[in-house]
Amino acid sequence: MNPSEAQDILSADTVGHGDDDNLKLVPVSESIHYRKRAQSAEKKIEVLAEQLAEAKAEAKKTAKQLGCIQVEQKLVRELAAAGTVDLETAVLIAKARMEGETEADIDSVIRQLKKEKQYLFASANRTVMATKTAGAKERMEGNQTVLERAAKKAATTGNRTDLQEYLKLRRNFI
Repeated sequence: MNPSEAQDILSADTVGHGDDDNLKLVPVSESIHYRKRAQSAEKKIEVLAEQLAEAKAEAKKTAKQLGCIQVEQKLVRELAAAGTVDLETAVLIAKARMEGETEADIDSVIRQLKKEKQYLFASANRTVMATKTAGAKERMEGNQTVLERAAKKAATTGNRTDLQEYLKLRRNFI
């Protein structure tokens, strides 16, 4: 502050009383009060600056996590579209390969996975047919199967236990 600004401030705080023009300064108690208010405002500024820095760091961390999640979601969609049999394994392998690279291309990673880990992808020429397991073979008794007899019995009697027995047998065979 230069001397002319100090003089302007002093003159604003002074009150002229006639001929003497005695300068009246701010009382000491008021100046102490103003100083305490200024110090508390400075402390608040420091606290708010720290909170702002923490909030910015948290926002940066959240943005990074969001970016990782978006890349993972895109990877899952692309792998599913490529016909992955075991999606979790393929995603883990692809993420591990993409981790080392800063500019990882999802398409190139999927192509590389298809070449190296063919068992993770369903081939176009083989068809997957559901077959019955050894425990679910139909048992023949005469001309009718056990399932057909249970269905006819449940239909004719209308009994809940017969229906339940039929559904239980059906669950084993289908």
